[in-house]
Amino acid sequence: MSKQTDPAETQTRLKITEIFYSLQGEARNVGLPTVFIRLTGCPLRCGYCDTAYAFSGGEWMQIDDIITQVRQYDTSFVTVTGGEPLAQKSCIELLSQLCDAGYDVSLETSGAILVDKVDPRVVKILDVKTPASTEDDKNKFENLAYLQKYDQVKFVICDENDYLWSRQIIEQYQLVDRCEVLFSPSHGQLEASVLADWILRDQLNVRFQIQLHKYLWGDKPGV
Repeated sequence: MSKQTDPAETQTRLKITEIFYSLQGEARNVGLPTVFIRLTGCPLRCGYCDTAYAFSGGEWMQIDDIITQVRQYDTSFVTVTGGEPLAQKSCIELLSQLCDAGYDVSLETSGAILVDKVDPRVVKILDVKTPASTEDDKNKFENLAYLQKYDQVKFVICDENDYLWSRQIIEQYQLVDRCEVLFSPSHGQLEASVLADWILRDQLNVRFQIQLHKYLWGDKPGV
């Protein structure tokens, strides 16, 4: 009797929570119309997580069908996010096929899974987990060796201890020399102006950012 194939073992499929069109709310392309592909599942449980609804559920989709849906929107920008998108092995193939289709592709990843096999055409936005996330022990700092100049490292800052820790990590790994560094206040936990003052006080060479989509539409799925 032949073994029945589990959908999770089919390399052309991924489990998708949602595909939606919105303005990019963070990172270098902030404000640009973008298609977001949110993959289901994540091995982390960060204290500031705003996408817990993507931990489970979702729908299995073929990569061809995902790209067909992306083509409904008139933009060249696509962001693959989660959950943690790299938790699904087929994410690597999806990223490459999106690049082959001519899209400007970015990947939002926690940094808890190696990015060494990610297509070099993809802009990696690597979220270094701060102490207040309660998942800082999951950081794979070896990932920093795979970053290119056009990639970005993001720190979500919840409090002053997070800020001081992040500043030390920047210095230890000379991150400013590797790629662009982003500091973002944890929405609802740290006042944006407080983080901005700390950055200016210490003259840090980082990009301050807020989550634009939350200020426009609130903290909800599909934006």
